[in-house]
Amino acid sequence: MQIKTIFVSSTQKGSGSIIVTMGLMQILKSKIRSVGFFRPIVNDTPQNDNDISFMLDYFKLKQTYDESYGFSKNEFEAMMADGKLSEAIEHIIAKVNNLKEKKDFVLIEGIPKSELSNSFVFDVNLELAKNLDADFISIINAKNKSIEEITNEITIESDSMKAHSVREFMMFVNRIGHNDLEALQKHCAKDDVYLMPEEPELELVTIREIAEHLEAKTVFGSTKDLRRVVSSNIVAAMQSEHYIEKIEEKSMIIVPGDRSDVILSTVLALYSKNYPNAAGIIITGGLRIADSIKKLLNGLDSFSLPILSTTLDTYQTATKISDIRAKISSLSERKIALGMGLFFDVVDAQKFFDKLNTTTEHNMTPAMFEYNLFEKAHRNKKTIVLPESCDERILRSTEIILRRGIANIILLGNKEQIKHKAGVLGLNLSKAQIIDPNESELTEQFANEFYELRKNKGLQMDAARDAMAHVSYFGTMLVYKGLADGMVSGAIHTTADTIRPALQIIKTKPGISIVSSVFFMCLDTKVLVYGDCAVNQNPNESELAQIAISSAQTAKSFGIEPKIAMLSYSTGSSGSGEDVIKVRNATEIAKQIDANLQIEGPIQYDAATDIDVAKTKLPNSKVAGYANVLIFPDLNTGNNTYKAVQRSSGAIAVGPVLQGLNKPINDLSRGCLVADIVNTVAITAIQAGEK
Repeated sequence: MQIKTIFVSSTQKGSGSIIVTMGLMQILKSKIRSVGFFRPIVNDTPQNDNDISFMLDYFKLKQTYDESYGFSKNEFEAMMADGKLSEAIEHIIAKVNNLKEKKDFVLIEGIPKSELSNSFVFDVNLELAKNLDADFISIINAKNKSIEEITNEITIESDSMKAHSVREFMMFVNRIGHNDLEALQKHCAKDDVYLMPEEPELELVTIREIAEHLEAKTVFGSTKDLRRVVSSNIVAAMQSEHYIEKIEEKSMIIVPGDRSDVILSTVLALYSKNYPNAAGIIITGGLRIADSIKKLLNGLDSFSLPILSTTLDTYQTATKISDIRAKISSLSERKIALGMGLFFDVVDAQKFFDKLNTTTEHNMTPAMFEYNLFEKAHRNKKTIVLPESCDERILRSTEIILRRGIANIILLGNKEQIKHKAGVLGLNLSKAQIIDPNESELTEQFANEFYELRKNKGLQMDAARDAMAHVSYFGTMLVYKGLADGMVSGAIHTTADTIRPALQIIKTKPGISIVSSVFFMCLDTKVLVYGDCAVNQNPNESELAQIAISSAQTAKSFGIEPKIAMLSYSTGSSGSGEDVIKVRNATEIAKQIDANLQIEGPIQYDAATDIDVAKTKLPNSKVAGYANVLIFPDLNTGNNTYKAVQRSSGAIAVGPVLQGLNKPINDLSRGCLVADIVNTVAITAIQAGEK
């Protein structure tokens, strides 16, 4: 494979280069198996460089910190002062080449030009890019600049690249004022220039950053509560009746620990609909909250306001907080989602790879699979209904989905209660649509429609109305009527609660008489499709054939070219018995339905997935050893196998993904995590886009 490098550099400090860099890394890792990250020059700080630490940790890059940079800024400038530029460049080239020997691609991030000494008469980043034979991406900071200033800077950057004989790959103009974005789009006719708007939240510090900077203790609040961003700092030094009017949304309240009245007022404002929600409280002077106040707070339901404690006095605390610079770490889940959303709103991944013109791997790794989910869903955004808005995981995943631009979301439930809970959790769900089935004019309409659909089955009108009071039925009707493109449920409801309304209302696709499921099993080096491990207990041969066909279609929808193994305890003609005959007949039925299927059966698991075993057992098979869609003969075998693989290998199991329905409805595990919900919504959105 041809080794490629891209060099990313910003013109000045504060350009938001980490947003561009992480977006590029996400694209690269979606199709290139092994990607490295390198910074030729890093700032002199007691801690490791934040961008390197973030990239290594978040993208799980298998390289050491020492492999990831060339010099500190002071070291590099000292070498320049001694006339040792050539030696410095040689050292950086050697380190990049060392990384290239281990990686298929290296993404390089330069230091902003403004960070280096004014004594340099050349652009260090362009000089390094030229000597590293790297394509170049420039990032321009548009904050507080006029349209004319920005367009002039674009021209200057392009001219500089030509003057240094550096290949210009693309250019980003970041932090554009929203009022200037449309005007700049008209003025900027240059190809491969991507315009990204200013997003103020990315500049806001989080509670965690404040706690780390002040070495403060967490008195109240969980890890996820420390992700909240802070928009302002308020020193509470007045009586409660005056102070409470000063509270601002997302403000950090700085208060001595003996001011219980201020603490209680802040908590009351959080639970009140009439006042903004503070982001958190920090108690100064090393004072402790009174035990009676602690007892009161511990008794509150869903109390999630983070409270910190510091030994610094109030003035020192306020001063140190104002000095904190916001950053993105691997724990900045909300900022990462927001940044990725900004990046992929303007960058087309396929266009990027077409321009890159590099050989890519064809195996589907877990990183590739997840990226392809989000990128495909983002490209053809659909509306997904989440009926279980009372669950915190649903609300947290909704914020991520909306920020990443994965899908539009409809939440079912009481609008005021959802907004209040989101506020208490510090979430921004303003872009979500909320429908209350108890108040909606759609409820009676849906009840009438459901009655007409099921009256021949004996359904009474009162029962139809009762059904529409259940969020699973109401949500399914939204999908049926085209008001939503799909539904994801099951975080607090059973599988039956999710599937039953779908079977009664959505029904199965033409030619498919059975709803089945698959799991995407994300192993270290590949993604396998397992079906059916969740729905059908003992399918007959015809049903098993339909499961195979549906599973192949599902795999293809998600970028996996299906090679199907119909699993059995026997391979080829080596065994006999009713179970083997069922699988053999199912394989033949599937071939008759679709002659283009790459399918083998009956076949044992080892022969299906291990090339060496396949050469012995089925040497002439085009599927054996390469199978990626594995169909189990019954639920007992499939369910146990997927759980055994998941638990013993550390594989990530994404699913179950339901298939065979006219419109996509998907079920969640009641033990699902936020990441599981986000992935399932992306899958559902992609299914909705399939014709």
